[in-house]
Amino acid sequence: MKPLNLKFVKINQQNIEIFKNLAQAYEAEFSNLTHKMPNERGLFKIDILPDAPYVGYLLFYQEKAVGFCVAKVESKIRDVAEFYIVPVMRKKNLGYELAVMIFNRYPGEWQVRQIEGAIDAINFWRRVITKYTRNRYEESVVQDDHWGMVTRQRFHTTADE
Repeated sequence: MKPLNLKFVKINQQNIEIFKNLAQAYEAEFSNLTHKMPNERGLFKIDILPDAPYVGYLLFYQEKAVGFCVAKVESKIRDVAEFYIVPVMRKKNLGYELAVMIFNRYPGEWQVRQIEGAIDAINFWRRVITKYTRNRYEESVVQDDHWGMVTRQRFHTTADE
């Protein structure tokens, strides 16, 4: 059941700045693993923007932006490319709700990858995918062309999940 005051909004030109603001916190949080540094203006480069073949959604809780998901949905295997919930709102089931919304909206074959060393992210996705798929998924550690070694979960969704 979706918590009260929870809203999913597709990222578009009117709200792209909200996404970019949250993406700065996301990039900073993972910088110890990605070794990214901010530029001379103190801003991180955002790797993936919510433009085709990607789609993005903002998560609002009580009218405040608290997270986002950017996913590649126009491909044989859909892929969660970027996913973030602000730290103060974690462990409140909001990340699960956002993931379920994406998986249900775009049924099919999915993969989710976590960069090596992202233990909290790996544990989060294992909990989410185990619950969502009733433990019907495959997990492996694979070499990713961009990120190096990643933990990857693969599974199939239907709109009825």
